[in-house]
Amino acid sequence: MLLVLMREHGGRIWRLADMCAACAGAVPHAAAVPDTFTSCRSGPARARRRGSRPHEHDQRRRVRETLTQLATVLPRFSSPIARLLALQCALRADGHGQVHLPGGLLRAMRLGGHAMPWQELEHAGWLRCLPAGMTKGQGGVEAQLLDADALTPAPGRTSRARAAHWALHPAPLAVARAAPPAIQLTALVLAAHTGADTGRADADQLTRLCAMSQAQLDDLFDRLLHANVLEAWNCDDDAGEVHWKARPGHQREP
Repeated sequence: MLLVLMREHGGRIWRLADMCAACAGAVPHAAAVPDTFTSCRSGPARARRRGSRPHEHDQRRRVRETLTQLATVLPRFSSPIARLLALQCALRADGHGQVHLPGGLLRAMRLGGHAMPWQELEHAGWLRCLPAGMTKGQGGVEAQLLDADALTPAPGRTSRARAAHWALHPAPLAVARAAPPAIQLTALVLAAHTGADTGRADADQLTRLCAMSQAQLDDLFDRLLHANVLEAWNCDDDAGEVHWKARPGHQREP
């Protein structure tokens, strides 16, 4: 998937969207957004030495903040896939709380043609799907966010779109796209709290962000360990914290 910038109406409107390379090549007045910037001479070099992309820290922080907000407003029983979908909607919404997720993005998330996560979010009163948008854009979906906080997203739509793109493959803990949603959500939450290859977070906070019990999270940690995504993890009961280390050189499975 590529993050693509598209120009419409003679340059009066610009849009960011995720799409495959073939689709990007077929869209007029569109160009893939490069992964790196050259606005600072030393910044990109330092980031490459650290093994991370420029601005990745800001993307992690923005995703972490959005996950925290969603953990507050969504019902505890909301499924992992609904939470992953809500994250994409929150980060891609415009200033009026309207969002369009293209068909290519939904297929990449294994959501093409699946109505259940949308129904969950509608039932929770968090968004309303727009009927005219359900078939627009080759399977894309348009929706109106109803959450008051989501209606006034933080400034910097481009940076929010980049954070949404990073959330689809959150280095250094990206997992296979075909992995179960619970694994994807757990890996994303951990990646959002990981600096370099190590991370830690309050145990209670992790259960809230992932909407799972501690026993369920322990099982998912072990599954990430056996999948060679994590090198190690442990729970500090005295401090009430969980610590983990990503496996060096881990690459996401196709």
